[in-house]
Amino acid sequence: MKLLLIEDEQRMAQALSEILRQEHYEVDCCADGLSGLDAIESGLYDIIVLDLMLPGKNGLDIAREARKCGIRTPILMLTAKSGLDDKVLGLDSGADDYLTKPFMAKELLARLRALARRNIHSADGTLSFGDIALDSSTFSLSCTATGLSVRLSEKEYKILEYLIANQSQILTREQLAVKIWGYDSEAEYNNVEVYMSFTRKKLAFVESKTAIKAVRGIGYELRWGHV
Repeated sequence: MKLLLIEDEQRMAQALSEILRQEHYEVDCCADGLSGLDAIESGLYDIIVLDLMLPGKNGLDIAREARKCGIRTPILMLTAKSGLDDKVLGLDSGADDYLTKPFMAKELLARLRALARRNIHSADGTLSFGDIALDSSTFSLSCTATGLSVRLSEKEYKILEYLIANQSQILTREQLAVKIWGYDSEAEYNNVEVYMSFTRKKLAFVESKTAIKAVRGIGYELRWGHV
């Protein structure tokens, strides 16, 4: 998942970037409001971590201008101000969540995961890409073009969910293994291969034109249409 961090405190930015990259976020950093807004308006990012106090343009103005431009990317605002009115102002400016400094890394990561889930799922709990839709309440996969559907195993569902959430990226086998089985699991890369095969068979069963393509020597990516 591609994340934009807009933070002018160099030590804070470096520490957060390291934490986020360890969690397999692809992180770009901006140290001032003007370059940060330009980066947001590129539309390249899945999630934005935005400091309130920045040189050039503050976080409130950045959030407001991004929303006026039609940018709907989730924004987590960081600030040293903990008053209720400050939080309300931040949320009303267009931020989706608000975290007060200092904070624990675990809380930051939990809030980012929540925002990421909110970003990829629709209001009715479905997740879509190309001609497929996933239902989080039933773990079912359906093809909107054929009307066919099939139930997924938990790991098949997680694989498709993760691929859709990172649809603009190639995911490595290591990323998939950690995401699906966890850091403490003894799962090997062949587990990824096996469940990829299962998941591809489910896509074929519903006659979807969405495909999981192997990128030699790197990992996997999701494609639709002319694959």
